[in-house]
Amino acid sequence: MGFLADALSRVKPSATIMMTQKARDLKAQGRDVISLSVGEPDFDTPDHIKRAAVEAIGRGETKYPPVSGIVPLREAIARKFKRENGLDYKPAQTIVGTGGKQVIYNALLATLNPGDEVVIPRPYWVSYPEMVGLCGGTPVFADTTMENDFKLQPEDLERAITPRTKWLILNSPSNPSGAAYAHAEMKKLTDVLMRHPHVWVLTDDMYEHLCYGDFSFVTPAQVEPGLYERTLTMNGVSKAYAMTGWRIGYAAGPEPLIKAMDFVQGQQTSGAATISQWAAVAALDGPQEHLARFRAAFQTRRDLVVSMLNQTNGLRCPMPEGAFYVYPSCAELIGRRTPDGKVIETDEDFVTALLESEGVAAVHGSAFGLGPNLRISYATSNQVLEEACTRIQRFCGALR
Repeated sequence: MGFLADALSRVKPSATIMMTQKARDLKAQGRDVISLSVGEPDFDTPDHIKRAAVEAIGRGETKYPPVSGIVPLREAIARKFKRENGLDYKPAQTIVGTGGKQVIYNALLATLNPGDEVVIPRPYWVSYPEMVGLCGGTPVFADTTMENDFKLQPEDLERAITPRTKWLILNSPSNPSGAAYAHAEMKKLTDVLMRHPHVWVLTDDMYEHLCYGDFSFVTPAQVEPGLYERTLTMNGVSKAYAMTGWRIGYAAGPEPLIKAMDFVQGQQTSGAATISQWAAVAALDGPQEHLARFRAAFQTRRDLVVSMLNQTNGLRCPMPEGAFYVYPSCAELIGRRTPDGKVIETDEDFVTALLESEGVAAVHGSAFGLGPNLRISYATSNQVLEEACTRIQRFCGALR
């Protein structure tokens, strides 16, 4: 259709959304489907946050908000960064968007020129390279390995940086691998960045509160104060507060960048939904006890899934530090046949056959830039996970 923009031909549809839709379609046909393809906590939004939204409606907080966010939320964001990350930001250095996705997109739209490069570690969240492409930039991939627990190594970061590099996008804990950087690991990366003063850092800290065991979360500007003036620290309420549908993401960074993002957003969506913003104030400023409960539940699920997948014929699954995903390798199963004679040539063939034969939806690793792997979300009950892993074991056991 010649009428559409050329930019669309450079962008792939979201594989996670496509897989989730496939699972929905099969369910609608009456199939018994377990969907482990979606990145969404199965918990409900805590009651005090819901109440804050209802009260905001009652007070008539239903008018257009300022583009960058209501003042009480920007103040709450500044307090959160100080309290939890030791970072000093003024409310004027913060911005609120319709989910973390918009915050990242607006930062790229406000800064990228044709030919500018953005370094993205692989495996990556499916939207990063597509957003870079839509904003006219060029994604440059820095590969990680399962042997290094899918963590970017300083020498690989160094290799990926060129004079055209504008940003590094760093997601810790990571979607899809669950890998997270401890202080010493992060320091090695920030040391590289300190040698390249033209490179900015866009952190995606969305899974900050979902770290397990005694792992301690850190963010780049906290580890290396020298990066403060060229870091956009992005976060949101969707994962930690089970508020995916409320659509609130936020970030803090240097004021000129925040002003540029505000300028872009002013011509795009304007401010995020006022009622959701008041709910987010309650999330950031209110009781945080539910976080420990979420964490404990997710850690139990992680341990269950990693254990069952590692007992599965042909799968190898590292133990991630955070988020609610595992990223097992199915390399040993490539080239095998299903009972009805289909050859598993790729990880996409693997997840397609798994969905068709056992009704378990996962996402192929090549969609995240690194295969043959699959991403499994364990954001569902132990009972469902046990049944799903049993089906995966049966499926792998039947491959010849």
